[in-house]
Amino acid sequence: MRRAVVREEARETHEFGWFLPREHGATAMLLTPIVCAAILAREWRWCELATLTAAFAALAVKDPIVVLARQRFVWKQWHPETAAAVRWLVAWMVILILSGLVLLKAWPFKAFAAMGLGVGAFSALAIAVTVKNRQRSTLFQIASAAALTSSSLATSLSATGTIAPWCWGLWLLMAMQSTAGILVVHARLDARIALRGTGSATDRFRRAAQVALIALACAAVAAAILVRGWIALALLLAVTGYWYDLHGQRDPATLQIPLKKIGQRALALSSLFAGLLILGFW
Repeated sequence: MRRAVVREEARETHEFGWFLPREHGATAMLLTPIVCAAILAREWRWCELATLTAAFAALAVKDPIVVLARQRFVWKQWHPETAAAVRWLVAWMVILILSGLVLLKAWPFKAFAAMGLGVGAFSALAIAVTVKNRQRSTLFQIASAAALTSSSLATSLSATGTIAPWCWGLWLLMAMQSTAGILVVHARLDARIALRGTGSATDRFRRAAQVALIALACAAVAAAILVRGWIALALLLAVTGYWYDLHGQRDPATLQIPLKKIGQRALALSSLFAGLLILGFW
């Protein structure tokens, strides 16, 4: 089943009591836009550090809350990681509150309230979905891509006091690229499941990934028409990389490549994409 394949990439237990973000893809989706927006803002304010710590703490605090929720509503016996979850929850909440106080002073109140409500609502959704073991839902992961890449908007607020016009475009393109990557990964998981004979073959995610790549290609054409060459190149690079991955999924030997290596390739592609976007929006 799909969940069995995904376990190769991430485990549900927290060894040694360390509650740090375990999903490297989600962490990259959160931090990369922060770096891009910080560079493109061409300004520096100390509250940008508070944006970074608040974003990371908001992502990390989910795991100890999930453990405590499972201990309360799911598990019938005491689990040893629960005590560690309490300590880490307190630590992450202290960091989140202190960072929030800095941002409250630096941001316009309406922007702070809107961001706070958005983060709170998405965090509640993420916790509920994870407690029910639905975190691999494609729709949830696509929503996560949009939510996590919105860290660029928060960085722009910290650096300039407002959301710069270019930041909306940066957010949109990074969310589109992340969505395409998620669908390509799901297509690979389907192909691996079919190869192992543990499930029926389906092209649902493959077709969805192809639609996402067509959307990226259309955005590349629009960027070229607007004479935004670096942005067009970034989009074409993403389309080429993901299309190559989809094409390789037809080969059983390619499907045997460890998911860790696939993730490293995806991270390299995303990093190069982000670098080209910086050049394009500069």
